Amino acid sequence: PRDIKVLQAAAAVGQTILMNTYDTYFSAAHLTIAQILLTHGAFFNRRRYLNLRNTLHTLLKAGVVPIVNENDTVAVDEIKLGDNDNLSALVASNLEADLLIILSDVDGLYTANPKRNEGATFISMVTEITPELEQSADKGGKTGVGGMKTKLEAAKVVMKAGIPMVIVNGRQENILVRVIEGEPVGTLFLPAQKDLNGRRHWIRFSSSVKGMIAVDDGAKRALLENGSSLLASGIIRVEKEFKSGDPVSIVDAKGAAFAKGITNYSSRELVQIKGAKSHEIKRILGSKEGTEVVYRGNMVLL
Repeated sequence: PRDIKVLQAAAAVGQTILMNTYDTYFSAAHLTIAQILLTHGAFFNRRRYLNLRNTLHTLLKAGVVPIVNENDTVAVDEIKLGDNDNLSALVASNLEADLLIILSDVDGLYTANPKRNEGATFISMVTEITPELEQSADKGGKTGVGGMKTKLEAAKVVMKAGIPMVIVNGRQENILVRVIEGEPVGTLFLPAQKDLNGRRHWIRFSSSVKGMIAVDDGAKRALLENGSSLLASGIIRVEKEFKSGDPVSIVDAKGAAFAKGITNYSSRELVQIKGAKSHEIKRILGSKEGTEVVYRGNMVLL
């Protein structure tokens, strides 16, 4: 079905059937399950993001198996291709998981779709997701939710957090046990190192930007080349309304986004102090929240 109302109604009916099925199998192994329904909004708000982490850790400590899914009965934007792949990556990053396992209907990643191309070559390990790799990824079929393209997007998220990921064929016998025991199955995505700490990973992948700050060429160079914080003097334009503490997109004079961060000033304040020197801020606003509009530690380059 294509109609959102029908999709949401079907999800409401299917949830009870799905959870009853899970409960039957897990109960046979004397395991308790918990249902957690999320939308991407659970990741956009820092406080809710941390609450989710605490809940998941509490369940796992108690020996309860969380069954996480998106809340299709109320979500609109989230009912689209690839959500479960991306959602699993966000949850894995939230938990700082040891490994993300994604089950597919193929053995792993190939140079082309193996169902359509007999010459497709299997890729056993990926240490960097290149543009060429992304171009070769399958976009999925009409009946599936997500394809290899969305799995590569998920791999990008967890690799930035220093978490390995493996794509395996979910139809193979005892596949989860085989992965956990270290058998070389599927395609392993191996991060070279942890690029982002927890807070900066949240800023990069989970937070939803509330507005935009455009900067001049000098400020752009300072951020990209010198690792500087963003100062008011380099700001040339502010778009949309946002508050102090909101995530914002930082763009150059042409509107190309190159960074994302947490602002120390509201959009209303920035309109007043854009282009001003740091020592002029207190005179203009009557108060001062610091010299940095966006502190370097609360900023991620894209």
